[in-house]
Amino acid sequence: MQKKTTLRLSPTDASNESTIRLKFGQFHSIKPSLITGFRLLKKSIDARSKQVYFNLTFDVYINEPFAPFVPASFTFKDVSASKKSTIIIGAGPAGIFAALKLIESGIKPIIIERGKDVKSRRRDLASLNKSGILNSDSNYCFGEGGAGTYSDGKLYTRSNKRGDINRILNLFVHFGAPDNIRYDAHPHIGTNKLPQIITAMREQIIACGGEIHFEHRLTDFIINNDKLMGIKTHNGQTFQGDAYILATGHSARDIFEILHQKNILIEAKPLAIGVRIEHPQLLIDQIQYHCQVRDELLPPASYSLVNQVEDKGVFSFCMCPGGIIAPASTNPNELVVNGWSPSKRNNPFANSGMVVQVENEDVVTSLKHLNIGPDHPLRFMYFQKMIEENAYKAGGGNFVAPAQRMTDFCKNKISNDLPENSYIPGLQSSDLKTVLPHFIHQRLANGFIAFGKKMKGYYTNEAVVVATESRTSSPVRIPRNPETFAHPQFENLYPCAEGAGYAGGIVSAAMDGERIADILAQKWNFSN
Repeated sequence: MQKKTTLRLSPTDASNESTIRLKFGQFHSIKPSLITGFRLLKKSIDARSKQVYFNLTFDVYINEPFAPFVPASFTFKDVSASKKSTIIIGAGPAGIFAALKLIESGIKPIIIERGKDVKSRRRDLASLNKSGILNSDSNYCFGEGGAGTYSDGKLYTRSNKRGDINRILNLFVHFGAPDNIRYDAHPHIGTNKLPQIITAMREQIIACGGEIHFEHRLTDFIINNDKLMGIKTHNGQTFQGDAYILATGHSARDIFEILHQKNILIEAKPLAIGVRIEHPQLLIDQIQYHCQVRDELLPPASYSLVNQVEDKGVFSFCMCPGGIIAPASTNPNELVVNGWSPSKRNNPFANSGMVVQVENEDVVTSLKHLNIGPDHPLRFMYFQKMIEENAYKAGGGNFVAPAQRMTDFCKNKISNDLPENSYIPGLQSSDLKTVLPHFIHQRLANGFIAFGKKMKGYYTNEAVVVATESRTSSPVRIPRNPETFAHPQFENLYPCAEGAGYAGGIVSAAMDGERIADILAQKWNFSN
């Protein structure tokens, strides 16, 4: 007999197999000796009281042979001679998972990626961090694996209606991710481990006859008689296929510009913009776990905060326990920061985006001097760009970031000095009112004070506010038919995932890529 059983255990009890067996016996009113084995299905933390607990759900085997976990298996076909091929623009999670799904169906994927492979990309990140040298095609946003590869690898999503989350997690495990991502409530791989996993996926795609072309930036769509016939890349090559999946990510502004210039329909999409804030991890642990020193059996603490301030949402975004703040710019003279954590989350700082909702009236007012009207499809993109230019200027160049201590930020006071922090290019004490529009700055200040009441100790000058966090999502939505998922002007163009405005993270982007691959397989009568 198998019983799904949920236990609420202290960290010490949760780490002791004998204690777990004893708890099962008590729960089911049986002798522990009748339990032949158990498998962990879900794990989360409950830190609402002074005693922190793990909520653990198990599949318990009682008085029958225990069946060890069998990893999910996948069948990847040889597609080198496939009768159908799909051009995938972008090697982020949407592009890679679309390619793998196409291969399972017998369709050849051809991936075009502006950036470099993960190994070469790492060298460009080092040059950016240490020397302020930006490669506009190879950075934290662009390159193999997309923005997620070097920005943490968080796999948590609420988008359970968009696809099979467990399938995505099992694919990650198949290619080398740790097994715990299948059951952790907030699964996370870590920036140090993701590159090897992405490399294994690439090798699988190539071994099956798929193609990946790095350092090929899309520069034009070939259109004849209102039909998409191919694409061109910056090095003069032309690629043609039976379908085109556009999965370029939320930061490919040049692609949005090309679409607009070619009169290919796109729409403005509201987003959120703010800052990244960093505290000592010890302080966050103390606040969240109600302790002086975190129990070594507990992971570094995280938080999630949201508050309505003057009719706008102010909320935390992409929280990184034990993490690092990094420059995520894609253009010279513009500064945007992001956060990431290694798999052990063992750095001494905790950082999180803290952002404010931006609506149409905010953008139109701010862009009056540029003559960007209320109907321009790129208005949110230009607004985003303006703030990033402000941040770069305020930092003084070389991707040094402007910053203030938290209470100084709220009191409109330039900080005399800044605390020790994780941002490698360095921080410059600045007045962030020169970076952020008033409606964002004021709501952030009020939000920080409100959050300090929810988390005693959060509002402190030990924390540093770093500008700017502006790539929370795409500033553009590329429309698609709700039934066929194709663009309304071209039946063979499929806008996909975060860059098209239909996803918000690694897993949701991967699911969107798979969904389009499934649609193509059905359209062409291919099957797994």
